[in-house]
Amino acid sequence: MPSEPLPSAYKRIVLRRLHPGDLAAFQSYRCDPEVGRFQGWQAMSDAEARAFLADVNSAALLQPGRWSQIAIALASDDSLIGDIGLCIAEDGREAEIGFTLALGAQRQGLAREAVTEAIRLVFAQTAVGRIVGITDTRNLPSLHLMERLGMEKIRTQQVVFQGEPCTEDVFAITRGQANSEQG
Repeated sequence: MPSEPLPSAYKRIVLRRLHPGDLAAFQSYRCDPEVGRFQGWQAMSDAEARAFLADVNSAALLQPGRWSQIAIALASDDSLIGDIGLCIAEDGREAEIGFTLALGAQRQGLAREAVTEAIRLVFAQTAVGRIVGITDTRNLPSLHLMERLGMEKIRTQQVVFQGEPCTEDVFAITRGQANSEQG
């Protein structure tokens, strides 16, 4: 594994490690029920969030079988506006990506910049050949973002999410597709 890949800047955002100083901003968007509606995580107490931020700050990044949580910050002032989760499969051939953005930072193209850079980072730092993103079909902004990034819908699946049946779309982008999208 190459040296520490963060921080990594792209246009108006910086991907960096989450840290304890992010607590207020992290809790602001992670406790917002509208932001968390389609997310697999649950809001945490301040003590739980403080421990989570300390843990992800020191955890090795992009390790097979583990989720890495990366901050999305504004390049202009380093303020936290969201985060990206990345999980490299045990065999190292595929990764899953998830993303969360504070309501006030949505609809400005910032998620597209952040996810574009996260995809580039995974392909540059690992041997992963494909990255998948999974979203509830009711989460139209997420669906549209994955399409704009050049990800292709590979299947639709029925699941139980937060105790209720729902339909999810699974999108994927390969190393070759990402290179051509960014080239």
